[in-house]
Amino acid sequence: MLFNTLEFAVFMALVLVLYLALKHRAQNRMLLVASYVFYGAWDWRFLGLIALSTVIDYFVALRMHASDDDKQRKRFMLLSLVSNLGILGLFKYHDFFATSLANLGRDIGWTFEPWLLEIALPVGISFYTFQTLSYTIDVYRRELEPTRNFLDFALFVAFFPQLVAGPIERASRLLPQILKPRTPNWESFGSGCWLILSGTFKKVVVADNLALMVDLVYGDPEAATSAQILLGTYAFAWQIYCDFSGYTDVARGVSRLLGFELMLNFRLPYLATNPSDFWRRWHISLSTWLRDYLYISLGGNRGAPWKTYRNLALTMLLGGLWHGAGWTFVIWGAYQGALLIVHRLLEPTLARLAPSGAWGQRLWWLLRVFVMFQLACVGWMIFRADNLSHLGALLDGLFSAFDWASITPWRRAFAVLVGPLAIFQLIQAARRDQETILRWPVPVRALVYTLIFFGIVLLGEDHGGAFIYFQF
Repeated sequence: MLFNTLEFAVFMALVLVLYLALKHRAQNRMLLVASYVFYGAWDWRFLGLIALSTVIDYFVALRMHASDDDKQRKRFMLLSLVSNLGILGLFKYHDFFATSLANLGRDIGWTFEPWLLEIALPVGISFYTFQTLSYTIDVYRRELEPTRNFLDFALFVAFFPQLVAGPIERASRLLPQILKPRTPNWESFGSGCWLILSGTFKKVVVADNLALMVDLVYGDPEAATSAQILLGTYAFAWQIYCDFSGYTDVARGVSRLLGFELMLNFRLPYLATNPSDFWRRWHISLSTWLRDYLYISLGGNRGAPWKTYRNLALTMLLGGLWHGAGWTFVIWGAYQGALLIVHRLLEPTLARLAPSGAWGQRLWWLLRVFVMFQLACVGWMIFRADNLSHLGALLDGLFSAFDWASITPWRRAFAVLVGPLAIFQLIQAARRDQETILRWPVPVRALVYTLIFFGIVLLGEDHGGAFIYFQF
């Protein structure tokens, strides 16, 4: 059930009417049923997987909390890790590793046919697996009291607005909102409607229209010119941002209508000035999860510098693999790790190069934003490539003769789709307020909302289909 469909609009209207008519406990039960209906609309057969993870982690958390035996607590934590990561590995990574092993075997003269599952990937499995794992890890660390109400915990795992593409919520943030009565008000209703409207615009107008350009270039890179590959890569950078952050905006907006507040998942990432800053702005719920549960567990920045670099590399490699079972995702993760390591090495030099004076600092900031955006786009080319051969063709085409005239029909479309959003983000950055529009005068807001609404009606693409991150 896609956010950008009439089906979801009807579903949400029914949920909202029932929600407002019920009291707290009944609201939670209704939301749990609605969440399972929402997820079951994709494929009801996978409901058993999310229910299994819920049951295991509910009882594991209670047993860990009740036990003072460290060995027993570790065994229960291991049960949670093995069951959750085992399910994720079986459905998402089994065929990838089996095929890779078979290919390696053929290279060394050992031929065998791999056993492949060839089953569909359950939508959102990476998101809800990390969400429920954070709960058991926090309970194991004694940083969180487990909930004894099974149905409330089940709602935490399956809460439908953010179930299939995040943000990956922590139990310490979302569970208290589930356990306590919620009182939606006009302020949360108004800001929620804005997030839904703006998120839908990002998806169906910006992302889905840019997808036409991106698919044309990446569908046949050998026929594309260098200029087309470059502009197609810039288009993909904005497509994936608007697609993913658009989903998050709608998820946060829908949650506000129900009285919930989800975490901010994007903080103007293309205004980042370095790789570390980028990951503090892009997919924040994943980057903080990897930091808190993987990077710090590996040792973080404690110890010798080489250990810090090792921890960064391993964290980003696994972060890349989290996104998909493919060597391009592994390379993308390695690339992101390399950027973080190089930035750490160059940081003292960059600090000495920074000019003084207001104008010098502004120009320095613009230069760093420009360079970081180019580095991010190199990563997006790796990310978007179907396989290593496809990536090779893209790189070959990128470094061929540059034909500026070949993108003449596309430049205006790109500027019309991206330009207004980029300008609005500069305003948000200058005001240091991503919801600054809510503070604008009512007539100005009404004009903006009207333009966005008609933009969705007139320019919205109905071909777009699922959000990109549903495949992860």
